Order: sequence, then structure tokens, then C-alpha cells
Amino acid sequence: MDLPTEVPAASPTRSRARELFELSAPATPHLHLLRTAVGQHLLVVNGNRLFDVDVPTYEALDRAQRARDGAAVTRLLAELDVEAPPLVDDSPLTSPPVRALSLAVAQKCNLGCTYCYAQQGDFGGPARNMPLPTALSAVDLLFRDVAPGERVNLSFLGGEPLFNRPVIHAATERALWLASQRDIRVTFSITTNGTRVTPEDGDFFEKHGFAVTVSLDGPKEVQDRLRPFKGGQGSFEQVMANVSPLLARQKRMQVSARVTVTPRNLELKDTLDTFVRMGFHSVGFSPMLSSPTGQDEMALPELEVMLEQMVACGEEFERRVITGERYPFSNVVNAMREIHKGTHRPYPCGAGAGYLGVSAEGNLAACHRFVGDEEGAMGDLRTGVDRERQARWLAERHVHRQEPCRNCWARYMCSGGCHHEVIQRGRPACDYIRGWLHYCLGAYSRLVARRPDYFGLVPEAAHQP
Repeated sequence: MDLPTEVPAASPTRSRARELFELSAPATPHLHLLRTAVGQHLLVVNGNRLFDVDVPTYEALDRAQRARDGAAVTRLLAELDVEAPPLVDDSPLTSPPVRALSLAVAQKCNLGCTYCYAQQGDFGGPARNMPLPTALSAVDLLFRDVAPGERVNLSFLGGEPLFNRPVIHAATERALWLASQRDIRVTFSITTNGTRVTPEDGDFFEKHGFAVTVSLDGPKEVQDRLRPFKGGQGSFEQVMANVSPLLARQKRMQVSARVTVTPRNLELKDTLDTFVRMGFHSVGFSPMLSSPTGQDEMALPELEVMLEQMVACGEEFERRVITGERYPFSNVVNAMREIHKGTHRPYPCGAGAGYLGVSAEGNLAACHRFVGDEEGAMGDLRTGVDRERQARWLAERHVHRQEPCRNCWARYMCSGGCHHEVIQRGRPACDYIRGWLHYCLGAYSRLVARRPDYFGLVPEAAHQP
């Protein structure tokens, strides 16, 4: 019996992305089905467990979900012996320890990106640097109750953080000293626009193994249009002149490119291939869903185009993996890892929990995007984490409290989406997210069949219920 793949060839009136929108539409909160060239697959939502199933089983499950017959779905899953106690319950996290901080060491920027969540770097207030005592107090908070053998992460953001280079150095040295005293592993990261990076910065990042993320929106013409200097001149040549030496010498440090996708830079495959050729350790895309002015936000028509491009990039990733080549498309690399682990969680990230942002004044926020935003206020360095406010946040943001998430098969993968974007704009990207996850589940199934060694498997280790 010939079975269609999970993404049929697009008809003249329907795009491939629209096919994915339809194939990934929620039918039951308990499972999701997909067909690929290597078989039929069942995702059990409880625990995000992916199984291969035979044709009769697939068709029985499909009939039950199309009929919205919950009793039949439950019975069939029980017969397959894939039921388990709920792995995500209704209980929110309580008083999670802080294990990651991002320091807004410079709430100022020299670029004029109109979509910037930080309102061109100053978060809606006067431009300022974080004082050294504030940065050191933040590092002390990060290490306050860490046990030997644990790991913490210290991140530097802005604005453009390299406007405050001395504080970055001092905070890093403080963290390294505390880590050495307590047998703690500390990792470092920085997000920069690249315009102020120097060879000496490269020395520092390489010495301490920084994960360096460079914000770039595309090749020269695109970057100059979307991320110009505040005076209007293009930034691409300056950024690449500064960053290229880091790309050439990265060993301990890893230099990645992060692309904010707007309606004006949807040529993702060209961008990815350009940045891969330049030597970036990884390249990732993120849609602009919420900007302070509403400018350059993505709506469903643009998200449809983006999904087409993302799938094209993913297919190239599959081809490269099968032939043994490296293709550092971070969106799909991360998805393959999380699907393989069966990651399931009630929150999309650690924001407001184990991860907090710190403003230049020393206020704590749910994450770097909530700096200066009362909606995500979480206390301050002087008084510590506001546990009452944090508890309320974690209860309200739990995916079981989100609509329409509670009845969506992707709820423990997406986990309700970025808190900041949802609070500011709602959920305009659900179709896009589900379509992308459906593609990724198919890609995982194909790669497990064709290159099981990529996941550390042997051929007979395919998932069977």
C-alpha cells in the first residue's frame, strides 16, 4: 500500500506550508499522527513519546481522532500499552533556584532597529551603563545557593553590551573566582550586534569559552536595510570586519548568528547558506511577533512564507546529515535533540523561574525581554527575588492555564510560547509553530530510519509501541 508522505506536493492553490498547517491542526489533545516516506508515526503527547505504528493501528487512531471520540482514543492507546501517569501535572514550580542571569550591562545601542523589543537599546528610558557594584551583586546572587557540582550561566546583553566592556570583564572574573572556590561550573554567553567587537574581545571570549551570538538579519543588503546605524548608514561591513577574526579562531568560544525574521527578510535559505559559508558555528531564525511599535511584526501570510523557507532549510539539513556533512541550522538541530530526548515541559523556558534578567539599576525581571517592564518584575538585587510575585507568575504562565494550549497536541513542546510575545500580542503563530513541529517530527523519523547513528542509535532501536 503506497502511503503519502507527511507533506504532499503543494497544489496550485495551496502552498506547502498551508498543507502543513492543515496536517498539524489539533484533533485531540492526547496524540498526533503523521506519515512519512519511512512509515506511520504516533506522537503520544504525554511525555512527547514518538512511536512507529502499522497501517491498521494508524488508521484506527486516525478514525478515532477525526470523530473526536475520546473514549476510543483512550482505549486504543491502552491497547498499545503506551499509557503512563501524567508526566506534567497542574502544579506550578515553587521557589525555583536561580541558575542563570542575563545582565543588561549597557542599556544603550548604536543601531536603529525599529522592531527592537528594547526600544533601540535603552528600554524606553535614558541610556545608561550598569555600575560595577550592581554587576558584582548580580553575580553574587547567581552563586548564592549553588551546590558543588552544579552549573550556572552568566549572560551579557543590552542594548549593545560592549559599550560596558570593563563591567563584562569584572563580572566574568568574579564568577570564575566564585566557581573555583565552590567547585561549580560556570558558562558565559553574550549577545552583540557586532559593531564594537575587537580582536581583544575575541581573546577574552576564546579564553573563557563564551557562546557569542551575533544579531544579523541577512546578507549585506538585508542587514543594512533592517539594522542600520542610528545615523542611517549600513552596518554589515563593519560587523563582518569585526566578527570575521572571531569566526576564524573559534575553538572554545562558539560564534553563532541569530536572525530576526520580519516581512522584509524572508529569504531564509539564502541567508542560512551565506552565514554557514562564513563559518558561523550555528545559525538560527526567530520570527518577529511583538515589537514596541508593531512595525515589522509577522502575520499569518508572512509566517506561511517563513514556514516554506524553514522547511527548505530543514530538508537541506536532512540531506547533509544523510551524507555525513555538518549543516548548523540551529532550529532543526535543537528540535532533533529535544524530540529524541522526549522533552516535555509546562513552561517554554526558564523565564521567571531559574532564569532572570537584571536591569542596569539592579531590578530583577522575568527575563531579558522584561527589563523595564512591570509585567515581568521579579524583585531587585537588594531585596532578592520577590517570591510571591514569582509564584503568581509561575501559576499563571503554566501551560495548563493557557488557551487554546490545553487542547493542543503540541502543548508540551511549544509550552505556550514566549511569555513576552504572548503577553504583548497573543498567539498569532500557532499554525506556524505546529506546522514546523510536524515537519520536525517527520524529519526525526526519517533520520532515525536512515542515519540512526546521528542519534547514537543502531537500526534495530526504532521506536515501537
